[in-house]
Amino acid sequence: MKQTNFRSNFKSIMLLMLGSAISALAVKGILVPKQFLSGGLTGVTLFINRLVPAAHISWLYLAFNIPLFIFGYRQLGKRFFILSLIGTAFYTAAIELIDYRIAVNDMMLSAILAGLINGIGSGMILRSKGSAGGTDILSVLLASRYGIKLGTTILAFNIFVLTGAALMFSLDEALFTLVYMFVSSKMIDLAIYGLSQRKAVTIVSEQWKEINQAILDEMQRGTTLIAASGGFSQQSVNMIYTVVSRREVNQLKEIVLKEDPQAFLVVNETSEVIGYRIGNQPQW
Repeated sequence: MKQTNFRSNFKSIMLLMLGSAISALAVKGILVPKQFLSGGLTGVTLFINRLVPAAHISWLYLAFNIPLFIFGYRQLGKRFFILSLIGTAFYTAAIELIDYRIAVNDMMLSAILAGLINGIGSGMILRSKGSAGGTDILSVLLASRYGIKLGTTILAFNIFVLTGAALMFSLDEALFTLVYMFVSSKMIDLAIYGLSQRKAVTIVSEQWKEINQAILDEMQRGTTLIAASGGFSQQSVNMIYTVVSRREVNQLKEIVLKEDPQAFLVVNETSEVIGYRIGNQPQW
């Protein structure tokens, strides 16, 4: 048990370190040189830094996080609190130490590249089951104390940053920041869910018994039988519902068509799947 916990904690810390460094590279390598802003607390610190250049981004970020951790000590889970504390330290140090500019001249390409880089880094941080502080901590605090949804807090911060950028600097900067946020959010989804995307499959066939048994035996996947009847024929039949990984879809099709070339299949995308063995949602 202790060895399992050690491996899990070590993996989480490694993800926090690498993710923080990658996200900080997006900030110092593109956002700061191109004068873009960002979402969340990082966006607020970049906003202040634009107004007061002498204010260090890293120290501002750390200063904003200190009261969040003080107030959140009793509200946050112990493991999440400790990992977030470590993540915040790594992220702050990475922003302070990294001094490298990524040479991309085009503003749109810069926004897209920054989103790709930050999305990868943020996805790794989230997969660690911790955070790098900022709005992640604030969102949990407001949700537990006042029932405010997590997404509402993050959205409010992003609206504040984008509105401030449009009013104080320029609409172009606000729009480039919006592009960066959009690309980053998509990359975060890809980093967390995309590589393990699941497909929900519904199968209608008169040979449902044979198909169902083949799925259980050959794929070791669970199935659900749903009683149904044909709208025209009024013939009773059991539909098969199952969830498989993306790479298993072709194998499933082969099994179904082998048993019944006339079978009716519907393959649907899923956003999240929670469950034993087939689930793809990280447990924070």
